[in-house]
Amino acid sequence: MTIFASIMTTRYISDLHFGHQGMANMRGFLDVEQMNSLIIEQWNRIVTNKKDIVFILGDITMEKKAGYELLDKLNGVKHVILGNHDRRQDVKELLKYVDTVCGMMGDKKNGVIFTHCPIHPSELDYRFKYNVHGHVHENTLSDPRYINVSAEVINYQPKTLEELLKNKI
Repeated sequence: MTIFASIMTTRYISDLHFGHQGMANMRGFLDVEQMNSLIIEQWNRIVTNKKDIVFILGDITMEKKAGYELLDKLNGVKHVILGNHDRRQDVKELLKYVDTVCGMMGDKKNGVIFTHCPIHPSELDYRFKYNVHGHVHENTLSDPRYINVSAEVINYQPKTLEELLKNKI
């Protein structure tokens, strides 16, 4: 065992949409099983330490509990920032598979706010430098302060904050 084996890493991803055929089609998969398998494979390729932390920035499924069980196949400690397709009546079930659930999270030290939907630009004018988010599924926002971590945008691999900010600073 090396000294580095116990160092944990924190990563971010959003919009897994486990079990959603429409999203599988939009992403170019034959079916949800193919999409779900690739997400699990890509995640576990990057998240290898059981102490690694991953924040899922919303939309684990598409407004249903079915699919939460796939979270058990993903390595690491999982925290969820709820998205628009994560129903509040399902949070109790979701907490069987993840460690925490919240609405948004700020990192004042790095000047970053983590949300599902992009926040209003005025919030970035005086409180935060960057908004790491999902929801829009493609890099359509021209403002460099917005960093999209929708699964298909980041090749289905959770990214560290350093990786996300690399080209922004």
